[in-house]
Amino acid sequence: MTEPKTEAKAARRGKEPKRPITALQRRRLRVPRVGLHEQAAARLRTMIVRGELAPGQSLGEADLSDALGISRTPLREALKQLANEGLVELRLNHSAVVAPFRRAELTELFEAVSGIERCAAELAALRMEDADFERLDALQDKIEWHHGRGELRDYFQANQQIHSAIVGFARNAVLKSTHEALLARAERARFFALSVLGRWDESVREHQDILAALRRRDAARAGQILAHHVRRTGEIVAETLDGKGDEAAVADTSAKPRGRKTRNAAS
Repeated sequence: MTEPKTEAKAARRGKEPKRPITALQRRRLRVPRVGLHEQAAARLRTMIVRGELAPGQSLGEADLSDALGISRTPLREALKQLANEGLVELRLNHSAVVAPFRRAELTELFEAVSGIERCAAELAALRMEDADFERLDALQDKIEWHHGRGELRDYFQANQQIHSAIVGFARNAVLKSTHEALLARAERARFFALSVLGRWDESVREHQDILAALRRRDAARAGQILAHHVRRTGEIVAETLDGKGDEAAVADTSAKPRGRKTRNAAS
C-alpha cells in the first residue's frame, strides 16, 4: 500500500508527518476563560451583598451596561445568574430589581443555613487537624483586629471566611456544595445584621465561643453555638423588617454600625 502524499513528502524531507488535532485533543487544549457575564455577576453580587445596590433598587440595563463597560447581552446573562442565586428578581417587562428582604424567606433561609452549619460544626469538631485550628486562630485574630479598629468591610470578609472554613473542615462535599448554594443570600443578610446596634460586638463573642468549643472537641456545644449564631442573624434582620412591612426593601444596608464609632466601614 502506498503511503499518503503528505507522509511521503515528510519522510523524504526527514521530518515527522503532520497529524491533525483530534476533537478530543482540541477540548483538552482549550484554555478556560471567565466570561464577561461571570465577571459582571461577580461585581454586581459584591455590590448587592454589601448594600451598595439596595434591596428593591431598580437595575436599569442602560446604566449598568455603561457602568460595567459591557453590552446588554452579557449583562442579561449576569442578571439571570444572580436571579438563580436569589439576589435579583426579573420582572415580566424584562426589567430587574435587587431582591427585597422578606421576613418569611429570611426565616426559611436561616433555618436551612443554621442546620447546615450546625451539622458542619459537629463534624468539624471531630475531624479538624492542627493546621485547621491554626487557620481558625489566625482568622479569629483578624476579625478581632478589624472589630477593634471599626473596619466593618474587612471584618465581614474574614467573618465569611470563618463560616466557610468550618464547613470545609467538616470534610463533607455534599454539605459544602449545599452551603455554597445559599451563601450569597446569607452573606447579604449577615452584612446588614452587623450594622445593627450591638450585633457586631455580640458576633465577635459568639465566634470566640465557637472556636473554644471546637478546640475542646465538643461537637454538640460547637454545633449549638454556631446554629444559634446563624439564627440570630436572621432574627435581627426580621426584627428590622417588622417595623417596615413584610416586603420592605431594607435600605442603606451599607450604613456604619449604629451606636458604634467606626472608620472605613462599608459604603
